[in-house]
Formats: sequence, C-alpha cells, structure tokens
Amino acid sequence: MNQMSNSILAYIPQNSNAKSVLKQFLRFHKPLKMRIFFLNILERSSFLTMGLQPKKKDSIKNHAKQNLIDFLKKTTKKELPDEFIPRIKIGEKLSTLIKESKNGGYDFIALDKNDSGLKNTMINKLIIRSHCPVLLLNKKTSLKKIKTIVVPIDISQTTTKRLFWATFFAKKWKAKVKIVSALNIDINEGRSLARKNADHLKEMLTKRGVECEVEILKVHNQLKHKVILDYITEENPDLIIIRTHQESIFADRRIGQFVTQIVYGCEMPVFTVGHSTQSLSLDNIR
Repeated sequence: MNQMSNSILAYIPQNSNAKSVLKQFLRFHKPLKMRIFFLNILERSSFLTMGLQPKKKDSIKNHAKQNLIDFLKKTTKKELPDEFIPRIKIGEKLSTLIKESKNGGYDFIALDKNDSGLKNTMINKLIIRSHCPVLLLNKKTSLKKIKTIVVPIDISQTTTKRLFWATFFAKKWKAKVKIVSALNIDINEGRSLARKNADHLKEMLTKRGVECEVEILKVHNQLKHKVILDYITEENPDLIIIRTHQESIFADRRIGQFVTQIVYGCEMPVFTVGHSTQSLSLDNIR
C-alpha cells in the first residue's frame, strides 16, 4: 500500500464560470488541508511558430503563470498561501493531464466537467486512464459542506480503493456514508450477495468510526443507471464515490456506460476511482 502525498492537482481554466467552480473546490478542500497545484495548460501549437527562441517561450510561460496567480488572488481575495502552487505546462490537454496523474504524485485531480476545455469523450478517457482518482465538479452545485457520501457498489468488483476514499472523506468532514447497490434478480434481499457484500462494507466502515447505512434498490426492469440516479436525486448527497472499471452489474458489461451516466446525470461532485489508481493504506486514516 502506498502513502498519500497530501497534494491535489486542480485544473480549472480561467473562463467565465471558473470563479464559482474554484470557490466550490476550495470549500471542498478546506477540511483536507492538502497542497493544491493549480494547473494551466498552454497548447503546444502556439509555441511551434517561435522556433528556437527559449527567451520568448519563457516569457509566455511566465506571463501565463502571473495571470493564473492574479486569477487565484482575485477569486480568493487574498495573497496565495504557501499550499497554493501555480503550475504551467505545455502540451495537449488530455495527454498532459494523464501524464501528470502518473508522474506528478498527486492524490487526485480536480476539474470542472462542464467548462474544463475538454469534451465529454476526453473527460471519459481521463477518468479511465488516470493513475489517480478524478474529482468532477459542476458549476451548478452550491457546495457548502460534505454531510452525506453515496457509494454505489457492484458485487463483482473489489472495493478497497473506494473504501479508502469513503473513509478518508467521511472522517475529514464527519460525514455519513450510504452504500447503494442495485438488485436486478428476483431473490429475497436479505439473502442476496448484494446485501451481504454491502453489510460487510458497512461493518468495516463502522469499525473505523464512520457512520454508515446500506440501501438495496430493486431494479424492476428499469435501466440500472436510472434507478441509481433517481435515488441520488431523491437523497441529494454531497458527494458520489464511484469505481470506473468493469461496472458489469450496472452497465450490462458495457464498461464505462454506467459511470458516464452518473457523472453527467447528476449535479453533485463525483469522485471517480479507476483501475489504474494506486492503492492507499486505510491504516493511515485517523
């Protein structure tokens, strides 16, 4: 098991909606007390016309960095604390973010799913290929405090990574975790593997001091993602934590389909944990 690096990469381009998303992210971040690397990505094409002019390139990067600093100061209305670190990278957005997820040593990446400058298909690729979890924010959300965390589970999946993050966030915010599973076979709920698996996770979380509930949803010939989304809409949790690899029960073996529906079908933040994500030790959470 790896240790946490205590750092986040935030990719929030300076567009018309960036201020509201940044403020939401900072409220999300406040109890975590982690370093934030604020990233701006300059397209490589803008540098190709400069030939071998390193001074000119450095000037553009320095100007972009200052603009980022000014944006952060204006939005937060204060001088940047030491844990706010501006960073400028050159390259294509998606490949740069994937590379940073692998080599940057971040615990997770945060971005705006609507105005990040990335198309949905590109965000989906980032979610799948990222080497650390991806937190997807939404400008429409008025996030003040994390009180309830919903964790959809699939009985065919491993749960260690989601369990780590559910425990981590729940302890930081003193939040309740709700484990949700969809049951699409005609069987007594109490005897189902879904119930047994969910109860096992509840027991593990309870032992770690996390308040936890279990909800088993009956599908009744409905689309599985719709059943989960209806539940999310009704419960209105503050955060969703979802595994992105092999959602077989939810997506009928169409890997990624269920995740896509949840990510773009709800307005609250979605924390996605992919198959490439490195494992972290629960023993480090207090």
